Amino acid sequence: MALGILIIKEKLGTSDRETIEQIRENPYLQYFIGLNCYQQEPPVEASMLVHFRKRIDVDLVNKINKEIVKKEKEKLDKEIKKKDLPQEKGKKLKNRGKLILDATCAPADIKYPTDLGILNQARIETERIIDNLYKALRGKLRKKPRISRHIARKEYLKVAKKGKVSYQERRKAIEKQLKYVKNNLGHIEDLNQAGASLKNLSKRQQNLLETIKKVYKQQRVMWENKTQSVPQRIVSLTQPHIRPIVRGKAGKPIEFGAKLSVSCVDNYVFLDRISWENLNESCHLKEQVEKYREMFGYYPESVHVDKIYRTRENRNWCKERGIRISGPKLGRPPKNVSEEEKKQARSDESFRNAIEGKFGQAKSSFSLNLVMTKLPETSETSIAITFLVVNLSRLLRQFLSLYLWLFINIKTDELFNHNYINENYIYSKFIERKIINWQGNYRLLAA
Repeated sequence: MALGILIIKEKLGTSDRETIEQIRENPYLQYFIGLNCYQQEPPVEASMLVHFRKRIDVDLVNKINKEIVKKEKEKLDKEIKKKDLPQEKGKKLKNRGKLILDATCAPADIKYPTDLGILNQARIETERIIDNLYKALRGKLRKKPRISRHIARKEYLKVAKKGKVSYQERRKAIEKQLKYVKNNLGHIEDLNQAGASLKNLSKRQQNLLETIKKVYKQQRVMWENKTQSVPQRIVSLTQPHIRPIVRGKAGKPIEFGAKLSVSCVDNYVFLDRISWENLNESCHLKEQVEKYREMFGYYPESVHVDKIYRTRENRNWCKERGIRISGPKLGRPPKNVSEEEKKQARSDESFRNAIEGKFGQAKSSFSLNLVMTKLPETSETSIAITFLVVNLSRLLRQFLSLYLWLFINIKTDELFNHNYINENYIYSKFIERKIINWQGNYRLLAA
């Protein structure tokens, strides 16, 4: 039931509450999640979806995703083995299949971060923490610590509301906010030593306080060194696990979210790795190819990647295992290129574009373009379910094409009996227009 509810949420693109409301009103959705009869009461509370995403981790979703494709590949391998000559025992299987690798970013639902904005938010949160700690010591202290919240807010708005801010104005504003945050952290330490325990704060405020201390150190280092980057830079107080991912693409040079290493086999996509740090995806090629071998029992015949994967180390590693890697060779390009090599390059590039289409489908039709979950574990589960639903959608299209083929076959049989139309002519027209994938539908019917 839990996985079914998460699949429904991803397919409909609704919120947690709206998903439960849709299930309560729709008998087909209730049947999908395993209920025996229609009921007007909601199956679970909307808040339970958060616990479902925590319990159903990425490994479980990826395991289900792989089992879907494994059955299809096993049937195809049986057909290939019948055609091939019987191999000797202990002899390695030949490389088969094509593997596409690429990386993308799943943007998180956060406000566009600026140094001044993050420090202002840190100042506001520390002021609230001071208010809560002072309540426990009211009557024991002579007066409340002075925090100058109104003056600090005016100084922030003076710069934030400006259309264009010079470099010096921004540095002065950041310096002032750093001073206010430092004073607030000092007041919190004084209140703690005076007897106000930090355990009296909520869990959210305790986590925020630890995050604010890290943010203050990072912003102080960047301000003193006049730099714009720092290792493990925090860009959101509520989601400190998010990092800036440099993409370098038009319109979105920098995205804030998880970086994904994805593989594509026969138009099925697999989430191989999720990283919250901005890592180079080329170092994941060996791991992804080995996962392909673990799943199917043999290496791919060719690996289709973009320029960043075509390092000398990856090329040598693929060459040792008899794997052809797409793209031109390293070094100076040759003056004379044969037509066969040009044709192969165009074919490889057009074949690699399939994974770009999968990214577009996941971001336009599903929720990969904006991950609304807040915790790192729930975000990872949500991303994995997105790719699972992409594969399930492809299986659904195959099933509908099979149903269409059966419907057309029955209708044409009736037509042949009455009007004597050439059966082979109609079948050939459907094959030419690629309405029916005969081999794929046959495998799906056998499953």
